Amino acid sequence: MSAQSAAQPVHPVDEKLPALKMATTGLQHVAAMYAGVVAPPLIVGAAIGLSAGDLTFLTGACLFTAGLATFLQTLGIWKIGARLPFVNGVTFAGVAPMTAIVASTEDKSDALPIIFGAVIVAGLLGFLAAPFFSKAVRFFPPVVTGTVITLIGISLLPVAFGWAQGPNPAADDYGSATNLGLAAGTLLIVLLLRRFTRGFVKQIAVLLGLVAGTLIAIPFGVTDFGPVADAAVIGFPTPFHFGAPQFQLAAIISLCVVMVVSMTESTADMLALGEIVERPADERTIAAGLRADTLGSAISPLFNGFMCSAFAQNIGLVAMTKIRSRYVVAAGGGFLVLMGLCPMAASLIAVVPRPVLGGAGVVLFGSVAASGIQTLVRAGLDKDNNVLIVAVSLAVGIVPITAPEFYHAFPETARIVLDSGISTGCVAAVALNLVFNHLGKGREAQDVTHPMEAGEEITGATRAPATP
Repeated sequence: MSAQSAAQPVHPVDEKLPALKMATTGLQHVAAMYAGVVAPPLIVGAAIGLSAGDLTFLTGACLFTAGLATFLQTLGIWKIGARLPFVNGVTFAGVAPMTAIVASTEDKSDALPIIFGAVIVAGLLGFLAAPFFSKAVRFFPPVVTGTVITLIGISLLPVAFGWAQGPNPAADDYGSATNLGLAAGTLLIVLLLRRFTRGFVKQIAVLLGLVAGTLIAIPFGVTDFGPVADAAVIGFPTPFHFGAPQFQLAAIISLCVVMVVSMTESTADMLALGEIVERPADERTIAAGLRADTLGSAISPLFNGFMCSAFAQNIGLVAMTKIRSRYVVAAGGGFLVLMGLCPMAASLIAVVPRPVLGGAGVVLFGSVAASGIQTLVRAGLDKDNNVLIVAVSLAVGIVPITAPEFYHAFPETARIVLDSGISTGCVAAVALNLVFNHLGKGREAQDVTHPMEAGEEITGATRAPATP
């Protein structure tokens, strides 16, 4: 190695931090996404009627497989893995079709094997399709990526608001002053730490806020240590614990649709994160990232897990802390694996009350939306065409949030896509950008002074001259 190459600075994405800093910031990522990982297995398991023991096993399996998928995404092997600070976990897009599979299965003991078989097929097909799917990156200039990033943040904020009200909408204390007060208190602690501290403490403000909020919640009786007392110390997700995979065509088609939705959202997430960490995601990066998502999904059922995809909420944590190292997120993946192998460790994160998570979530998810707005500022909103693209795409993407029953008359398969505001908004932004900026007179009217839209490829990631 030459002295010149040895002197080249390491990109923050590839930086290896000190062990303590890596562990604490990695744990912060786990805390931010824990509820999203455990919710799908809890919902599907409850629909099947699993015993408490099997439900705990299924949840641990999903944590374990989320860790494996995170390793694939952050560390990578061969052409697999975006090698960006991405946390992977169970995609919530699959919950509705999986519960539909459960409802249509006469013998409920066959439900999970049918779901696992469909996930395996969808994952393998997605893996083969990844290099072709990634070519869509050329259709994502700043006006599109900025819109999608903003939509990701806006779409996640209702999740934080729901957490702030409490874990159970049917409970008497849902939305109570106590719950909202805990959320507000946690938010205030995070803001104060971000404002008045520096260095390492400032970077782990969210983790410290979660710890402080949990301690404050104890006198109010909101913190439940029962899961810790009841959890086993060691447990391994035995392969095919619920039976060998079964392959049914209807279930496979349903989850293949989910895979397409998941790949669309992951593409948008990679573009968003690439902007935030200043390593733009090009076609090759997206293909490698999609391979990690889909291979992780195909392997997941072996250990009784569900379909995996990139978690958008962790993008906000990267944007806020400015810690861009993929090894930090890999450390988070290590914690997820340990939680899957040690149910007691997993239960420690479960102790954090949902309102406390909600308070921290406002900061995290709002940061994602703010990053999208920053990207839109660079997209040339002085042009009427771009204003229209952003306006209509945001409106389309917000429909499932503001009017959840808007598509109630559509078939269930179509609603898998339509009920994802990120997916619909993304499709609308890409289509409108093509119509207004790249077809006929629209392309001629582009402002050539804007390098991301005229002087380079549409992605701006490869820095190659645009073709006429």
